[in-house]
Amino acid sequence: MALPLLATRPITQNARVNNFPIGNDEAPRTQVDVDEVIERAYRQIFFHAFKVDREPILEMQLRHGDITTRDFIRGLLLSRKFREGFYRCNSNYRVVEQLVGRVLGRDVHGDQERIAWSIVIANQGLEGLVDALLNSPEYLEAFGTEEVPYQRSRVLAGRAQGQLPFNQKAPRYDAYWRDISARRAPADPTGRAGAQFSGERISPAWVGGKPPKFAQTLWLALAAIGGLELVRILITTAAAMLSTGSAG
Repeated sequence: MALPLLATRPITQNARVNNFPIGNDEAPRTQVDVDEVIERAYRQIFFHAFKVDREPILEMQLRHGDITTRDFIRGLLLSRKFREGFYRCNSNYRVVEQLVGRVLGRDVHGDQERIAWSIVIANQGLEGLVDALLNSPEYLEAFGTEEVPYQRSRVLAGRAQGQLPFNQKAPRYDAYWRDISARRAPADPTGRAGAQFSGERISPAWVGGKPPKFAQTLWLALAAIGGLELVRILITTAAAMLSTGSAG
């Protein structure tokens, strides 16, 4: 049986303040082009989407009216890009922060909400948390089914500077993922770290990261022969040039 969502207490945030300015860069837009909706959705969820990260099937369904904007947002949150680039690079607590910021357009309400949503993701996985956020009364009241989520009340009247955009203050992953990746990296007894990450394999005949003795000797011999041949060519060329000058 799924555990019920823990009750949380909201904390003071700009997202709880009604917007008084009209026409700013964060206000909902009406009668926008579908292409603009798609690009805004990619910026909100991925911050930037390369060609390989885009979801052409979802885009086609949205253009044809088969799905709503909320369904498009759900598809992006459950896509390969989000799973590999956000979900698998963070702890459950940080995944909650990422999703609340990108979907609800605000910061989490402290540790209570962070723990509550972490229990949801632990029991129901990423899909369960995404559905819970998109179906929440807060999301429906703020964005409905056709508006792309945005950072709410980032700019307030009477403030010279607005809050830092969520994508800038919450990068895709932090030191947690870097530390985990470093611990998982294989040891390199030969000191040839580049061979591990480039996919190269060291021959069993190599000792201490160096080729066999005969291979080193052969390489030195070939290098010496090549050097002597180069010197011979230079001397022959110089002699030919001098003889031509004397004849003239």
